[in-house]
Parts: sequence; C-alpha cells; structure tokens
Amino acid sequence: MKRSLAAVLGGAAALCLVLAGCGSGDDDSGSSSGPITLTLAGWSLSTTPEFKTLADGFHAAHPDVTVQLKEYDTTNYDTQMIADLAAGKAPDIYVQKNLKNFFTYQNGKQLVDVSDVASKLGSEVGGLKDYQVDGKTYAIPYRQDSWVLFYNKDLFAKAGVKPPDGSWTWDDYAAASKELTTGLKAAGSKALGDYEHIWQSTLQGFALAQTSGASLESGDFGYLKPYYTRALDLQKAGAQVSFGDATTNSLTYQAEFGKQQAAMMPMGTWYIATLVKQQSTGEADKFAWAMAPAPQQSKATTGTSATPVTFGDPTGFGINPKIKKGEVAAAKDFLAYAASANGAKALAGIGITPADTGAVKDTFFQLAGVPTDDLSKFAFANHDTKPENPVSKYTTALQNILNDMHTAVLSGSKAVDPAITDAQNRAKNEVLGK
Repeated sequence: MKRSLAAVLGGAAALCLVLAGCGSGDDDSGSSSGPITLTLAGWSLSTTPEFKTLADGFHAAHPDVTVQLKEYDTTNYDTQMIADLAAGKAPDIYVQKNLKNFFTYQNGKQLVDVSDVASKLGSEVGGLKDYQVDGKTYAIPYRQDSWVLFYNKDLFAKAGVKPPDGSWTWDDYAAASKELTTGLKAAGSKALGDYEHIWQSTLQGFALAQTSGASLESGDFGYLKPYYTRALDLQKAGAQVSFGDATTNSLTYQAEFGKQQAAMMPMGTWYIATLVKQQSTGEADKFAWAMAPAPQQSKATTGTSATPVTFGDPTGFGINPKIKKGEVAAAKDFLAYAASANGAKALAGIGITPADTGAVKDTFFQLAGVPTDDLSKFAFANHDTKPENPVSKYTTALQNILNDMHTAVLSGSKAVDPAITDAQNRAKNEVLGK
C-alpha cells in the first residue's frame, strides 16, 4: 500500500501531540508509603511466561512491591498501547516489543528518562544503546534475541550431508540446502533443504546487518539484491517452499521445522523455548537438533575465532510518564532487575534469551531439551547483533515500502532489479524527499 510521507508523518505528528498531551507526569497523588503495586503490560500471558517470571522474581527480592500484569493482544499490541496511552489508561511499565515503534513512543514523550538505570548496567547487556536518543536512555532491554541457524541433525544424517560447522557463508548454505533436498528425496523423505519464513526480515534483516555501508535511511537498497537472488534460486530449485505456497497455505515456521518438513531454518533465538516445549508436548516431532551461527556474507566473519554478524531487535521495558511519582523509583528498580544477571537467569530458566546472554551461557544449556554441543553454545552467546529497525522517524514508512518490495519479488510479480528501483523511487518520493 502506497502512502506518502505527509500521510505517515502527519499522522505520527498528530499522534505525538495527542500522546504528549497525556504524558505530563504531573500526577503526584501517589506519593507512596508502604506497599506499592505496579502495573506491567504483557501479551499472551497463558503461553508467554516471561512477564510473570520477572514479576515474581522482582517481588521475591522486593516484598513491598507487587507487579500486576495487564494483558494485551500480541498482534495489535502497539495499536492498543498507543490508544491506552492517549486515554491515560496505560500501565506503569510497558514493553517496547521491537524498535519499529520506539521513535513514536519516545518522540511522543511517552517514556521516562531512565539513563540512571542504564548507567549502572554493564556493556554486556545487549541492545541498550538502541534505546538511546540524544545521549539519554528511554527503555531498558530485558531480552535480546538474535537470529541463528536451526538445523535437524537427523535429517542431515539421513541425507548424508555434513552439518554446519560455523564456517558457512550464504552460498554454502544454499549449496547445502540443494544437497539436502536431493539426498532426502533419495532416502524417501519429502523434507526440503531449508525453510525461510515469509517475513521481510528473513532476508532484509540479514542484508542490512551484514552488508558493509548498508543504511535503511540512505534509500539505496541495492544491498538486498544478492539475498533475493539466492532465495529465488532456492525456490526455483525446489530446495525451499515457495513464498506463494507458504502464504496461500498459511504455513508456520514452527510446524515446518518442528514437523521435520525442512532440515534447516534461520530464525530468532526465541524459537528455542518454543521448540523445546513443543517437543515435550508432542506438538513437534522428537528429533535431534542444534544451532549454528547464521550464515555470513563473507568468510571474514565465519568460524568460531570470529564474531558472526546477525540481527535482532531488543525487547525492553519503559516507564509511563503518568506513573505516580512515589512509584517511579520502584519502577526503575524493576527495570534494573529485568536487565540484571538475576533477571537473566530467571528468564533463561524458562528458555528465554535474556539481554545479558553471558550471564546464562552455562545454565541455559542445562535445560532439558536444549542442545549442549559446543557450536550451539557458541551460536547462542557469540554474535554482533545489529538492529532490524534502526531508530529513525523514517523507519516505519521505509519498512512498509520494503515489505511491498519483498512480496512483489518473492511472489514473482516483479523481478529483483526493477523491484529495488521501484522501492528506491518510492523511498525518495514518498519519504526521504518530503
């Protein structure tokens, strides 16, 4: 859907005015003495235990503070949160689900400056710098998922293909996918070499992170070409499900990998907890699996002596400026706990990748069902993770344009070069040139 920058930023500006109007923070009626109750946003509370885990862990360390959860719809989280902020009904602490909408919240003055919390955290807390604007920090990350390569060891063995060793480029990945498809077919299996989900980030996130000099705001999207050319080649070769089939049949990445329809799958580390749980309940097949670093653009960042480059937005907590003044300190203590080593260990205990992966690199792999090989441990803890959505007033509009390009190319309605040219022209005319 084509939208001009005037429409996008005009609506954002109006939204900022509405949000700023309810974000003065002048309500000091809650100067509290004694027990405090903080409200915290979350989603899918029955199946997403991270919020309760952190709330309970914090309460255990701070018995006078209770954290009460408020549930939001996972798909419409930001829409609902923006509405609640405007209506003055938002919780005291709310989640920055990814970086795509962080600018809207921060520019709309809907986040308390938490630089004092950030200053006490170590550099090992991933994603912290992504919440900084003009030298101030407005949210604190509690988890930092990074994209890695999940692979089915049993299917590799069945196909007679050597598994990943940490040295793969994307060309190596593509060659292995084709070899796997051929080998699995010969062995009587219908599984394909790989599955790449329909999200634009599956290709664009890696391209932006791994290409030297690539910039979303530049409006020059030529860096995307090799990633799309490769994906189209894999689809044509029958080594991965086509975009059309995946969308028409509403395929899920959990079923494609968990039901052994594909031997490999690039995906975020959040999938670890899901796969472990689904294998324990029978929703996923029982098979041996492991992780490897995401394939790299060049050999320079491959191997366990190097740091692989990947992508992933942090997930953080921010404080609503309408919080009662007497409860700000407690809210900041909660943010500090969520990002601490203790918070990281609590999250790792339920299979969640915390912002501080170094604090849990040993205990995480003691969980039942998590692979314990050295390469999986390396892939989990070692990476240069760059944001999928660099913070900018242009990010949302540009990502919408690139999503249109993604669909056009993978569906076959446009060739790669003209689709990139069209996206660049739209970026200039509808966004950057306004």
